[in-house]
Amino acid sequence: MEPQELYGLPLERFTEERNALVKELRRGGRREEATEVSNLRKPSVAAWAVNQLLRTQGRDVAKLFEAGDALREAQSLLLAGHGEADALRDAVEAERVAVDHLTHRARGLLSSEGHELTSATLERVSATLNAAALDEDLRAQVSHGCLVRELHHVGLGGLGASGPSRRGARSEPASKKRAAGPQEKGPERKQTRSAQAAQAAQARKAEAEARRRVQRTARELKTAQSRRDRAADEFRRTKEALHDAEAAAAGAEEAAAGAIRELEELRRTRERG
Repeated sequence: MEPQELYGLPLERFTEERNALVKELRRGGRREEATEVSNLRKPSVAAWAVNQLLRTQGRDVAKLFEAGDALREAQSLLLAGHGEADALRDAVEAERVAVDHLTHRARGLLSSEGHELTSATLERVSATLNAAALDEDLRAQVSHGCLVRELHHVGLGGLGASGPSRRGARSEPASKKRAAGPQEKGPERKQTRSAQAAQAAQARKAEAEARRRVQRTARELKTAQSRRDRAADEFRRTKEALHDAEAAAAGAEEAAAGAIRELEELRRTRERG
């Protein structure tokens, strides 16, 4: 067994199988590898669920990452003054739908393995999926399916006005930036900053509005599900009442038939007498 395969096992088998692998490596004289494996940590329930999603739901995970890339691109365009708020709202909702779909899948994985389905656990799964969708560095941690702890992402996409190449933008030497052209001065710099601030404010507003829409939809869905459940209960009670009424009617018919037979028998007895 390869060390990474430990993270694809049922959660309760992780420690036992890890220790067995350590012993096997030591017997084979591979002590350094044995030490590395012995240091592997058992994943949390939420991290384990995400690992299984990476291993079993490849197509849906790919869709999530595509939605995350589209969301970061929409934000970058808006901040650069080339995008639309509606496009950002649509991208936020698409990413959220992808996260919710995989979280629902995780619910099935957890319940099939007998793990506790707490809302907190599912929220950690959603937070980790959201982080992997929106942050390249965090996505790299998730993509191998060997996550140990759930992840969290702060912000919408983690992008500045420079766009998706955040790492490259940070590493660019100051001398190269100076050589790119004259620096803005005075009123021009103030205007640029004002425009960037306005674009950032517009992006934040668009994000907040999109999230409110998602939350409102979730509330409406919950209300609809409650109404459906109440209707199902009412239907069940009505069906039971109908069954009882049919049974009572059948009993009454049988009693009436018996009474008729008794009357006929009494009439024949009188005629013979």
